[in-house]
Amino acid sequence: MSRVLIIGVTGTVGSAVREVLAEAGHELVTADYSTTPGTADHRIDITDPASVAAVLAATGPVDAVAVTVGDLALAALPDLELAHVHTSIAGKLTSQIDIALQSLATLRPGGSITLVSGIMSRIPWRGGITAAVVNGGLDAFVVALAAELDQDRRINSISPSILLESIDKIGGPNPLPGHTPIPARLVAETYLRSVAGIETGKTFTVGF
Repeated sequence: MSRVLIIGVTGTVGSAVREVLAEAGHELVTADYSTTPGTADHRIDITDPASVAAVLAATGPVDAVAVTVGDLALAALPDLELAHVHTSIAGKLTSQIDIALQSLATLRPGGSITLVSGIMSRIPWRGGITAAVVNGGLDAFVVALAAELDQDRRINSISPSILLESIDKIGGPNPLPGHTPIPARLVAETYLRSVAGIETGKTFTVGF
């Protein structure tokens, strides 16, 4: 049984990851933006390095860190400004890079880090330029960091297509025509693959 820190457990993917890892018998420590009592063991602001450091210190040694969250500022080209890019980089790219780098100090031998990217780095989606930049950067970071890690620690990213649950919430047409929406459970099972497997430096695409 591994001790896993999950960052982001109230969202659609995060709650599914929590369920799947718990079913697999892993000991879970959780952190989330939410301040609702009982939501998570720790509150975290992933864009604040001090907040990340505090959660890692409180958590102590772990066998895996799994991140399921990141904030993006999406905008179609006519409305796109550099501020959207900066917000997205801070909200999803540099925040996850910081978590990964800080986690190395508390990751036990054989441990893994799993980050979340997404489909828009590979398949265009109107309004998704910032997501393409951020997701592509995360996937590249995973390859580069894995190459410099010692052999007993691993890092991967999960790149899911649009979720079935998201389509239900939108209540409209699929914004990715021709792509079958996937259940969050399938994404969560890919997190389990990353946490419990031996692969490293990989981007696991889910649903495309």
